Amino acid sequence: MREPAVRCCRDSLCVSVLASRRRFFQGTASLLNPAAVALTQLHLRLCFRSWLAGMLSVLLGLVPSASSNISTSRPNILLLMADDLGIGDIGCYGNNTMRTPNIDRLAEDGVKLTQHISAASLCTPSRAAFLTGRYPVRSGMVSSIGYRVLQWTGASGGLPTNETTFAKILKEKGYATGLIGKWHLGLNCESASDHCHHPLHHGFDHFYGMPFSLMGDCAHWELSEKRVNLEQKLNFLFQVLALVALTLVAGKLTHLIPVSWTPVIWSALWAILLLAGSYFVGALIVYADCLLMRNHTITEQPMRFQKTTPLILQEVASFLKRNKHGPFLLFVSFLHVHIPLITMENFLGKSLHGLYGDNVEEMDWMVGQILDTLDMEGLTNSTLIYFTSDHGGSLENQLGRTQYGGWNGIYKGGKGMGGWEGGIRVPGIFRWPGVLPAGQVIGEPTSLMDVFPTVVQLAGGEVPQDRVIDGQDLLPLLLGTAQHSDHEFLMHYCEGFLHAARWHQRDRTTWKVHFVTPVFQPEGAGACYGRKVCPCFGEKVLHHDPPLLFDLSRDPSETHVLTSASEPVFYQVMERVQRAVREHQRTLSPVPLQLDRLGNIWRPWLQPCCGPFPLCWCLREDGPQ
Repeated sequence: MREPAVRCCRDSLCVSVLASRRRFFQGTASLLNPAAVALTQLHLRLCFRSWLAGMLSVLLGLVPSASSNISTSRPNILLLMADDLGIGDIGCYGNNTMRTPNIDRLAEDGVKLTQHISAASLCTPSRAAFLTGRYPVRSGMVSSIGYRVLQWTGASGGLPTNETTFAKILKEKGYATGLIGKWHLGLNCESASDHCHHPLHHGFDHFYGMPFSLMGDCAHWELSEKRVNLEQKLNFLFQVLALVALTLVAGKLTHLIPVSWTPVIWSALWAILLLAGSYFVGALIVYADCLLMRNHTITEQPMRFQKTTPLILQEVASFLKRNKHGPFLLFVSFLHVHIPLITMENFLGKSLHGLYGDNVEEMDWMVGQILDTLDMEGLTNSTLIYFTSDHGGSLENQLGRTQYGGWNGIYKGGKGMGGWEGGIRVPGIFRWPGVLPAGQVIGEPTSLMDVFPTVVQLAGGEVPQDRVIDGQDLLPLLLGTAQHSDHEFLMHYCEGFLHAARWHQRDRTTWKVHFVTPVFQPEGAGACYGRKVCPCFGEKVLHHDPPLLFDLSRDPSETHVLTSASEPVFYQVMERVQRAVREHQRTLSPVPLQLDRLGNIWRPWLQPCCGPFPLCWCLREDGPQ
């Protein structure tokens, strides 16, 4: 690992260190004085172990280098990920009406990334890329038919067993590893208990949370991911079969249709079953998907939402106390701020942004509670904290004039849109007191996939060499020893379809090229209103020839399309980006698509259940009162 030469955090301290350096070359007597040595060491620590520390360690053997301290420290690692949070919902990213003091405090005390990019604009593929450091298309965590996330807990698709997560590597390096909150990367393959996609099969020692995802259907919301659609389909089939049965009965009684009573009876029975199914499908979804697990054991089915937030905080505190002697990796995957926006009573009606704002402010309070636990357990200075969201806010989560989704600030588009910045530009905050400079802002392109190589190398592990890893080690950029991101190109997928790419020309600009964009509805709108999410292919997308070109450095809102007439280097940029896309695509290998139909339909024999199916009900832990 390279020796980082870290910039000083305060000019006055840097002046003091340089003065000490001059005194050293004028005469070593002052430095050999114990008090002077102690003062020099203090200055070097406060300046985050600048290049002078490396020179003094060689010459005098008094001060260790920053790289040796970091490489031997093996920090605790706490990863905080929100669900569906818009980058414009946080104070430190420009919101002055939402109260997020605890997240803002992380940015004040750490490093804030302003061009931090998710590898996908929906939950399942984004989280797969985050854990593996690889584009989701490489692991097959995409679809080609519109099933863009896992649809059921009882489906067979999920993060393949041959994928390597950072949790798996850190566990091998002696870290205690835990995941608390949302998973949404699959559960079972062939039986209800094989747990082939379970977090414990992917490197986590401990899991407490939802194996699936919080949904509007969990609370029977009008904003529905699948209940309303299923009810409509079942009602339609019921009407067809009922009509068939009535027609056969009429034909039989009038002797116009020579038919026995057998098809009449079967048609009627199926019609009754479909009618019952349409009536009970909402309850089926609640019992099938809205459950809590501790490791392999179901603790609540269905969930008691009024208890969920206290239970998660209690679990986080318990994990930190059990493992405070470290090292540990804890991934807290919030259920906030996904619909149905389950919010405790003391936060309801307190924000200026309705229920969504209440839920954001409650999540910020949860962050504060976690930070307080770190302080109480003496873990603050030995813990690297990272905060982000899996993708941008959902613009389509809207009923009438009420918005139940997030705000993506100045960026165009939102959740589900393959290339527009609003769906993929997310918060990125790192804090490590005494190591990372406080208050630093970095505008270089970075990715959620970068967390993989960063934490692996901090833990003393090795990035796998038997597969393509798309993430880059962020540590030099965070420390200030590197001025530029190692990402020259980033690809932006929608399912398995490449929608856009960005090219970061160092010291010049960042270009964005859109090959495909969704058709917003209604015309002139900024999202696909009337749908749950924008499509990736078909009649509702536009293929651009020539592609759309934007200069993100000057136009981050992607409002001014550049053409060959307005941009002198238009053709050079297009040629370079398209060549990079071809080079990237040559590195892709065919893999089974985990989210296509066969892996993404509900199978009763894969359904986790407290008792004999379908009697799935249990409450095995009371939790906080």
